[in-house]
Amino acid sequence: MEINEILVIAMFFTFIGFLFTGIPVGYVLAGVGVMYGFIGYFADIYLGTFTGLDLNTLGLVVSRLYSLMENWVLVALPMFIFMGLMLDQSGVAERLMLSMQDLFGKVRGGLALTVTLIGIILAASTGIIGASVVLLGLLSLPAMMRQGYSKSLAAGTICSAGTLGILLPPSIMLVIMADQLALSVGDLFMGAVFPGLILGGLYLTYILVTSYLNPSVAPLPQNHQELEWKLIKSVLKNIIPPLLLIFAVLGSIFAGICTPTEASGIGALGATLLALFNKKLSFDVFKNVSLDAYRTTAYIFMIFIGATMFALVLRELGGDELIERGLSSLPFGPYGVLFSVLFIIFLLGFLLDWIEITLIALPLLAPVIIGMDFGIEGYGVIDEPTIVWFVMLVAITLQTSFLTPPVGFALFYLKGVCPPEVKLTDIYKGVVPFIILQLVGLLIVVLFPSLTTWLPATIYGN
Repeated sequence: MEINEILVIAMFFTFIGFLFTGIPVGYVLAGVGVMYGFIGYFADIYLGTFTGLDLNTLGLVVSRLYSLMENWVLVALPMFIFMGLMLDQSGVAERLMLSMQDLFGKVRGGLALTVTLIGIILAASTGIIGASVVLLGLLSLPAMMRQGYSKSLAAGTICSAGTLGILLPPSIMLVIMADQLALSVGDLFMGAVFPGLILGGLYLTYILVTSYLNPSVAPLPQNHQELEWKLIKSVLKNIIPPLLLIFAVLGSIFAGICTPTEASGIGALGATLLALFNKKLSFDVFKNVSLDAYRTTAYIFMIFIGATMFALVLRELGGDELIERGLSSLPFGPYGVLFSVLFIIFLLGFLLDWIEITLIALPLLAPVIIGMDFGIEGYGVIDEPTIVWFVMLVAITLQTSFLTPPVGFALFYLKGVCPPEVKLTDIYKGVVPFIILQLVGLLIVVLFPSLTTWLPATIYGN
């Protein structure tokens, strides 16, 4: 093996080793990148090797960081985060949850169906996984326990519904993916609509089938409100405001009226007005939401900076070429390579957060798929239909990372707010069927690529 290949492999193992020390991942990425930059530099001086690394490599990092901070697309991140956190404080989801519980009172598994439907609405209006899971857990889990629901079904439903926000637009993950691969955010937002709805439909179908085959896991309530116009009116009153906000944000992007960055500002303002309308807005609420949005944004950008350093040194060592050669040489054909790449991402989800995978693995693995012929139809509108389709597959795969231990954040978000009788083992058991459903959804999108390309092509084509 050449010295560069040895250093590339050592970089990955060093990175994985430092992850288990508890050091924040952003610092680990930056530190490993700088360390191996100097290792390569001194190896050239004292060992007579030629790694291609010198002090100019570290100088390039500064240039990359300036480019990162000048990227207007990334301005949407703090605004969408603020929007999600403010909606969490507005009381919209709480009022909607209470009214929809009565609406589905006669349906077996009605509470679980309500949680999933609220999760879809929250996903399309917030995109903040932690806020969605915690909110759904606080509002619905005690009621599900009182009604005699299976702990596993209740926990699995809440975790899976809360993670839909990572896929359905306006997803901050799709914003970052678009930035990393130089794609249109609008293409990715529209391309994610059908896959996200398919996953939501799979969840709803599973809950209905399970509830009817095994009534003991989701018993009917002893007392429920009769379905009447007053109840329907209450649901409509509570569902219209968040739907209007979704329409304002996504509709303005899809119609070409606003860029995603501008639409994020509309979303932040709309969420603030909803909180004001519901009499939930105060100086303390605004301050806390702003500080939480600042902390979350700072966390993401610290990983951005660290990943930039790590990826730059890795590329200078030829790491991207090494990975591309290794995957392209697999004797499986294009779809075999595709499934190999998705399997790697699935395994990485057990150890890494989606942000690290998006910033490190995605730019390294995407060129392998771009170079292969899958015959994806772009309808004469989408320039890179294959990469749009691939990004959607990666996004669905990464959604499983929120549910797979030991790093499944949704599991621990829920554990932090669930009653003492709900054990972590109950949550683990509950998410297994939903992980399988996510993989089924992934297979559907693999078999029918037009689910991700038809909508953006139709919108832009017209």
